[in-house]
Amino acid sequence: MNALYDTIGLNYAELRKPDARVARQIHAALGEARTVLNVGAGSGSYEPAGVDLTAVEPSAEMIAQRPVSDAKVIQGSVETLPFGDDSFDASIAVLTIHHWSDQAKGCAEMRRVTRGPVVFLTFDASHKGFWLFDYFPALLTLDEEAMPPMARYGEWLGEAKIEPVPIPHDCTDGFLAAYWRRPAAYLDERIRRAMSSFWKIGDVSVGLARLKSDLEDGSWERRYGHLLELDALDCGYRLVRTV
Repeated sequence: MNALYDTIGLNYAELRKPDARVARQIHAALGEARTVLNVGAGSGSYEPAGVDLTAVEPSAEMIAQRPVSDAKVIQGSVETLPFGDDSFDASIAVLTIHHWSDQAKGCAEMRRVTRGPVVFLTFDASHKGFWLFDYFPALLTLDEEAMPPMARYGEWLGEAKIEPVPIPHDCTDGFLAAYWRRPAAYLDERIRRAMSSFWKIGDVSVGLARLKSDLEDGSWERRYGHLLELDALDCGYRLVRTV
């Protein structure tokens, strides 16, 4: 995982700018927390302002792209957090659990060091409606293998509330479904380079050729044109918050 993000992280901060609408939903889940832990912190996306923040991230490349701030940054992994019990008011993990070597242990560690809410932005692989999977079915297979079922969060963390995170049509954060209303963006190698899923599935030439053809001859719009009238879409992203 460290090596992967040392590679794909080269333009990460530029292409993965936090979306303010997604951020509001995440920050609301943190409540009144004053001390916050961010695990799998990457370049610092979705970290709340005005709190005492500690970030844990395995990749040196990602850490190097963090903006200057007062946050304490530690290179390390969620499975072995170097903190005492109940050290933080809240903790967050944003689009990272699918990269963990031991998801149950990582969740247990977050629960151990957190007094209050443990918050995840994650993906529900049982949600299969995103059109991109029609062109790259290996992406869905990858998520089914890597993303824990929603019920697991309750098993690992205790009672948890789960709510959808609608993705705005002009989402500024270039994660996998960010361009659901801008399909031509997926033809851009630079954009795909900031998506770990495309790195993991290998050769995508067949899907790219089909998408390009469908965009050129109007097939994509005939099948999915109704999406162009929507401002936001449930693409399967979920906010998980312990209660």
